[in-house]
Amino acid sequence: MNKILKLTSTILILTAGLGVTTTVNSSANFLVADKSHSDMNHSHKKVEIPAGKPVPQVDLFVYQDSMKGWNLELKLTNFKLVPETVNQSSNPYEGHAHLYINGEKITRIYSNWYYLGNLKPGKNEITVSLNTNKHEDLVSNSKIIMDTEIIDVLAQK
Repeated sequence: MNKILKLTSTILILTAGLGVTTTVNSSANFLVADKSHSDMNHSHKKVEIPAGKPVPQVDLFVYQDSMKGWNLELKLTNFKLVPETVNQSSNPYEGHAHLYINGEKITRIYSNWYYLGNLKPGKNEITVSLNTNKHEDLVSNSKIIMDTEIIDVLAQK
């Protein structure tokens, strides 16, 4: 059985140039069992990866930008981002990603890198899900294929 669940507990403390201190906490990678897509204020059809087939995976990394904001990096396995085929026929191994901040869909992502402006003070849940060309959620073992990182932005003093 091809079940991937990578849990990390890395904590990284960064100091920004403008007196803002941030803490980056890594959360569960790939499948988040306690977070359903219905919590993200939308619904899509789902495409289940067949048993015995390679399972796409997304690992989200968040880096504080040296000027301001954040850089998101998506490391993908068994999945290709293909903006030129959006809204065309579905393939469980290609498509795009959806970006959510605190449960609200922000945009589609068509590249392995995405710049994100400033985040509000406090905890910010950044989630990226993998989606087919027709925007269907990719699922494995009935779990949406996604990754979530928590960024805790402390207010300026």
